[in-house]
Amino acid sequence: MAKISVLGAGSWGTALAVVLHKNGHEVTIWSIAQDEIDMLKKEREHKDKLPGVKIAEEIGLTTDLKEAISGRDMLVVAVPSPYIRSTAKSMAPYVEDGQLLVSVAKGIEEGTLMTLSAILEQEIPQAEVAVLCGPSHAEEVGIGLPTTLVAGAKRKETAELVQSTFMNEVLRVYTSPDVLGMELGASLKNVIALAAGMADGLGYGDNTKAALITRGISEIGRLALKMGAKYETLSGLTGIGDLIVTCASKHSRNRKAGMLIGEGYTMEEAMKEVKMVVEGVYSAKAAMELSAKYDVSMPIIEQVNEVLFDGKSAKEAVMDLMLRDKKPEHDDLEWN
Repeated sequence: MAKISVLGAGSWGTALAVVLHKNGHEVTIWSIAQDEIDMLKKEREHKDKLPGVKIAEEIGLTTDLKEAISGRDMLVVAVPSPYIRSTAKSMAPYVEDGQLLVSVAKGIEEGTLMTLSAILEQEIPQAEVAVLCGPSHAEEVGIGLPTTLVAGAKRKETAELVQSTFMNEVLRVYTSPDVLGMELGASLKNVIALAAGMADGLGYGDNTKAALITRGISEIGRLALKMGAKYETLSGLTGIGDLIVTCASKHSRNRKAGMLIGEGYTMEEAMKEVKMVVEGVYSAKAAMELSAKYDVSMPIIEQVNEVLFDGKSAKEAVMDLMLRDKKPEHDDLEWN
């Protein structure tokens, strides 16, 4: 049995805490918000973010960061991407040499263009950092529906430890050394999911969504490969797998936000309506900065940015994508 703290009491952090408790570990959930912890202690359920998933009495709940970190075998960092750096700075004084941090949030920091695991490594250099992601929604993981994830780390032994800690009969975990590819796939798919949601909000059909998903993974793949990621990662669970579930699921907050924008909501109105962090909005600008830095064409992500930040209508964005210059599907395929 390991002693594990989950930092972040949102839907994903809560679902993973439930999994870890089921697996026999001693689990504590930390949140910076005292009112949230008080509510969870009283209700033993996150009725706003994860209704129907009970938090066992044995799972600890605290706002004391030092208490949550000290003496723990593993820290699962489930804080939304906009707050990763500030949280990491607060964590750093309490994290011991070699203590394992598992990043389970998704995003790219605007300005620095750093992945979340890179931020943790920068702010907490004494820690060992791993990543856990894949095609998953907290609503399904929390009630034990079969799900697959990938544990990524620089050292094989670390990835296998994370794999063993989380895996059970309904949660299958694979391992990978390609942490960069995993995080790029997990982060950038949220921007594509906004586009898929916009298409849904406009009343477009399955043909449109299929095009956005397949051309979207092409965009992500072009950038990720140029940055040093592996093709196998982008064609696997944390690439195309995560993209499919985020673009298609009723649980996807990025798809929901995009759908509302397609229906005529502003970005601010859509984010308020979703009531949870919409990671794709925060990653969209960073994606365009990466596109420019690595000289990679990303037309779908470019159009999403124009809708989010330049006042362009979703319908006009789709039309501009359809009317782009003619080109082959794959530039590197040659005629005989």
